[in-house]
Amino acid sequence: MVEFPPLPKVPYHVGIIMDGNGRWAKRRNLPRTMGHRAGAENLRGIIESTVEFGVKILTIYAFSTENWKRPKTEVKGLMSLLHYYFNRELDELLKNGVRVRHLGKMDGIAPRTQKEIRQAVEKTAHNDRLILNVAFNYGGRAEILDAIRQIVAAKIPPEEITEETVNRFLYTAGQPDPDLIIRTSGEFRTSNFLTWQAAYSEYYITPILWPDFNKQAYYQALKDFSQRKRRSGGLADEEETGSFSVEQKKTAPKARFFCWNEFRVFLKYKRKPKHHQYHKYRQKEHRAHIIIHIRIIFHKIYRHLRRR
Repeated sequence: MVEFPPLPKVPYHVGIIMDGNGRWAKRRNLPRTMGHRAGAENLRGIIESTVEFGVKILTIYAFSTENWKRPKTEVKGLMSLLHYYFNRELDELLKNGVRVRHLGKMDGIAPRTQKEIRQAVEKTAHNDRLILNVAFNYGGRAEILDAIRQIVAAKIPPEEITEETVNRFLYTAGQPDPDLIIRTSGEFRTSNFLTWQAAYSEYYITPILWPDFNKQAYYQALKDFSQRKRRSGGLADEEETGSFSVEQKKTAPKARFFCWNEFRVFLKYKRKPKHHQYHKYRQKEHRAHIIIHIRIIFHKIYRHLRRR
């Protein structure tokens, strides 16, 4: 039995682009609808693993606004698959404390399917162990357009519109942005998934097709995330503060107290130049070099002291 040790850092919100169902079926000489059914069967194990690993929000990309372009038989099969999934899994979701939320438009979805989505959302509304966002008939650009329309309808002055304003009108209002987005099947595309929210998400691409994406593959994705240093446009904690963990201090190479290379360069620029008839810009450049190398020396001394 495979063991899954606790991870030092677990993402709060994970998004999954469940890709590869069609290729999974093709490799087995099966119709594409069978690949989608296999993908739906795999979802139960992933949801259970999500709860076990401590992730609080899981967003799955089930059906995009672009998927309407697929053959009618496949679209019909995907719609009936949602009906099949909620009928079969709703009791299990309730038992596991999973709250279902729908992300996307209801326009174009069959009335029966709309009713089932609303029922799943209403019946699980009080669960708080895991939020399961089902992105069905969803598109990132369409979501942003809907938010803009609502902002205009609310007559909010342009100068008062901020990122927080837009967040309030998104389908994911009230939720933090995804920390990690996993894409199966090895494709390097975002596919219009959480376009606004994923601005600073970490991405994990795996060649494993969605029906084969099991608990072990999921754990590896979370493990990879736990080893990354998230900057969000700034610096990592230890880069910004100069602080290091105990383990980093043990493994860090012993720094030389004096950085002799930089010190020699500093002395070189400190000496009086041979030719005294320097232009003003050369004199400024000369002083700038001295200041730069003094800063380098003091910065390395500071970093050395922080590691001690």
